[in-house]
Amino acid sequence: MNHLAAFRAAPLALAISLAFLAAGAHAQSTAPAAPASAANAPVRTYHIAAGSLSTTLIEIARQGGVAISVNPDLVKGLEAPAINGEMRVEQAVQRALAQHPLELQRTSNGTLTVARKVSTDARESGSTLPLVNVVAASEEDARGKVDGYVARRSATGTKTDTPLIEIPQSISVIGRTEMEARGAQNLMDIIAYTPGISVSTYGPDNRGRDDFALRGFVDTNTSNYRDGLPQSGFDLLYSITEPYGLERVDVMRGPSSVLFGRGDAGGVINRVSKLPTGVRAREIEVQYGSFDRKQIAFDIDDKFSGNEDLSYRLVGLVLDSNDQEKYPDGTLLNRSRYYLAPSLRWKPNAGTSLTLTSEFLQHNSPEDTYYALAADQSLTDRKMGDYSFSKFKQKQGTVGYQFEHVLNDAWTFRQNARYSETTHERRVLWIDELQPDGHTYSRYTRSWNDEARHAVIDTNLQGKLQAGATEHTVLLGVDWTRQEGKALRFRGSGPDLDLLNPQYGLAIPDPAVPNANYTQTITQVGVYAQDQIKFGEHWVATVGGRQDHVKTTTDDRLNLSNRSNTDSAFSGRAGLTYLIGNGWAPYISYAESFLPVSGVDSDNNPFKPSRGKQIEAGIKFQPANSRSLFTAAIFDLRKTNVVTYQNAAPFEARQIGKQRSRGLELEAKTELARGLNAVASYTRLDMKVLESADSSEVGKVPATIPKELASLWLDYEMGGGYGIGGGVNYVGRRQNDEANTSEQPGYALVNAMFRYDQGQWRLTLNAGNLFNRDYYTICYHGECYRGTERTLTATLKYRF
Repeated sequence: MNHLAAFRAAPLALAISLAFLAAGAHAQSTAPAAPASAANAPVRTYHIAAGSLSTTLIEIARQGGVAISVNPDLVKGLEAPAINGEMRVEQAVQRALAQHPLELQRTSNGTLTVARKVSTDARESGSTLPLVNVVAASEEDARGKVDGYVARRSATGTKTDTPLIEIPQSISVIGRTEMEARGAQNLMDIIAYTPGISVSTYGPDNRGRDDFALRGFVDTNTSNYRDGLPQSGFDLLYSITEPYGLERVDVMRGPSSVLFGRGDAGGVINRVSKLPTGVRAREIEVQYGSFDRKQIAFDIDDKFSGNEDLSYRLVGLVLDSNDQEKYPDGTLLNRSRYYLAPSLRWKPNAGTSLTLTSEFLQHNSPEDTYYALAADQSLTDRKMGDYSFSKFKQKQGTVGYQFEHVLNDAWTFRQNARYSETTHERRVLWIDELQPDGHTYSRYTRSWNDEARHAVIDTNLQGKLQAGATEHTVLLGVDWTRQEGKALRFRGSGPDLDLLNPQYGLAIPDPAVPNANYTQTITQVGVYAQDQIKFGEHWVATVGGRQDHVKTTTDDRLNLSNRSNTDSAFSGRAGLTYLIGNGWAPYISYAESFLPVSGVDSDNNPFKPSRGKQIEAGIKFQPANSRSLFTAAIFDLRKTNVVTYQNAAPFEARQIGKQRSRGLELEAKTELARGLNAVASYTRLDMKVLESADSSEVGKVPATIPKELASLWLDYEMGGGYGIGGGVNYVGRRQNDEANTSEQPGYALVNAMFRYDQGQWRLTLNAGNLFNRDYYTICYHGECYRGTERTLTATLKYRF
C-alpha cells in the first residue's frame, strides 16, 4: 500500500502525524519535506521521556529525521521506556519496542517499518501485516525547539516561518541544547558567543538586568522582545529574563523597525518561551555552584489524559545564591528568585491552535554593585553602600495568548497579545564628594518605587500566492502597544564613608526629599506589509514597509507640567538573496529603524526620533541534510538625530549627533565530526562619532564598545554517555571615556564542561573563567568594574 493510500485509510493516524508538522502547516497547501533514508541516518543523542509507544515513535522520527511506517492499531495503548543516549534511529526504535511482540523492518527503499513479530514459516511465506500509517519527521518549528546546535528556520527575521538562508539580514539562533551545554545562567551567557554583541560591560550584576550592545549601540530597552512581542522598559525598569524558561533565543542584528516598530539601530533579541508541544517530556533539575548557588527547577510538558486537543506546560524555578562581591566585614550579598510559567494549548485540528501563556517572577537582591575609589583613583574593596539599607526587589507578571488559524490553502490568520505588570522597589547609598582629608566620602541616599503596565496586540494575515513565474509570501499586519509607567523617587543624606575605617550595618533613614513624581504613557500604532518574492529557483526578494504613529504623554506632578509629543515615521526594508544551490546564498539588503526621543532642545523644540539606516551584504551556507550553518556579513550602519550636549556652559542639548558603525561578522555552527559540535564567531567593529555638540567626541570611538570580539566553543560526545566541551571568549580593547583618553586592554576567558548521561539521569559540570583571570570590564570615567571570577556549577537533571 502506498503512503497516500495509507493516509486516506487512517484519518486518526493522519491527525497524529499532522500534529507534529511545522506550526500552522496545512496538509493541502504545504508538501511535506522528503524524509531522510534510515540507512543513512546519523547518530543522534536522544532524550525522550517514558510514555506512550506511539508518541515515542513520533519523537524518534522527528529527532532522527526519518520516516517510520506503522499500523496505529499495533501500538494503541502500549507504553515505551525512556530513550536516552547516543544511538542510531534503528537502535532507538528497537529500545522502544523491546517490551512488546513487535519488530523493526526496513523496506527496499530504506524506510523503517514496525510490524508484529512473525514466525520463520510465516515470514518465508510472505505473510505480513500491511502498513497503514507513516509517522514522518516534521520540519523544524521556526518558533520552537532547535534540534541540537544548528537552526534552519526563524520567524524573527520576517514574522513568517522562513529558512535562515533566505532572510537577507544577519540572524543567530541559540537553542536549548547549546544553552545547557554552556551552563548559561543569564541572557548574557546565552548570547556571549554570538557575533556583533558585547555583553556585561559593567561586570556581573546581581539585579538580573541585561547589559549588552548590538553592533556597538547600547539599548537593552527597545531591543527586548519575548515571543515576537516587545517588552520595552520604563526608564530604569526593565523586564528580567529567566533563562530556564526559554526554548531558544533569536538575535537579529541591524535595524528592524519594518517589523517591530520603534527600536534602536542595533537590532532585536527575541526570547522564545517554552510552550506546550503535545509530546510528554518531564524533568527536574537541581543545581549547586560557586558562591553557594542553589537552584531547583522543573519543566513538565504533557497532554491532558483522554484529551488529545489539550496540552500544557509548567515551568518553575527557585534560586538562592550569594555573589562574588562582599563587604569588607565579610557580609555576603545574597539574591533570590522565584519563577513560574504555566501555559495551555488547545489544538482541535492541524490548522488551528490557541495557546494561553503566563509568567510570574520575583527577584530580590542587594543594590550595591559599586566600590569606592581612593584619592589616587585606584579601586578599593570598600563598598559604596550598606547592606542594612541597599536593596532591589522586582516583581513582574504577564498573561497573553497566541492564536493561529489556517483559513484555506493560501491564507493564515495570526494574533498574539500580552499584558504585563512590573514593579520594583530600589534603595541605594552612593558616595558624593571626597572630603579634604583624602579618605572620607560624604554619601547620599536614593529610592525608587516605580511600576509599569504594558499591553500589546499584533494581528497579521499571511498569504501564499502565485503570480505567473513568481511565488509570493505576503504579510499584512497591524500592531498596537500601550505602555504606562509611574515613577515615585526620593533623595536624602547618608552617613559618611571612611575608607580607612569603614562602618557597615548602620541605621539609615529612608530618603524623604521628592526627586521625581511623574507618569508617562506611550501609545504606538503600526501598520506593516511585507512580500517575500521567489523568482524561479534562485532569486528571493524581501521587501517591506511600515508606518508608525507614536504618542508620548508625560504628567510631571513634581514640576507641575504636562507635555505630549507625537511622532510619525515610515520605515522600510529591501533585500535580495540568490540561492546558488548546494546551500549557498549570498544577499544584500537595506533596512531602517526609528526610536522616539523624549525631551526638548535648547529652543524648547521636541526632539525628533533618532533614525538608523543600514546597508548589509553577506553570504550564508547551509548544506542540505547537514548540521551546519556558516554566515559572513559586512555592514555600514548610521544613526542620526542623536542627542548630544555641549562640553561647556550652558551645556545645551542639541540633536545633531551622528554615529557610524561598520563591521565584519563571521559565524560558524557545525558538526565537525560525528558527535563533535563547534560554534565559532568573530566580529570587527569600526565605530566613530561623526557629529556631536561636544567637539571632543568627533572622530572618536564611543566609550565601552570593543573593537574586536571572538569566540570558540567545542562540544564532543565521546560515547558511553560521556561528553566534554570547552570554549574561549575574547573581548578586545575598549575606550574608557568619550574623549578616548585611556582604554582597557583585551581579555580572554576560558570555559569548560563535562557531562555524563545514564538512562534518565544527566550530570553536567560547568566552569566559567576556568583560570580565574582577574580583569576589569571597563573603567568608565575612572570608575572600574571587576569582571566575573571563576565559577563552578554542578547540574543534576532527571527526565521521566
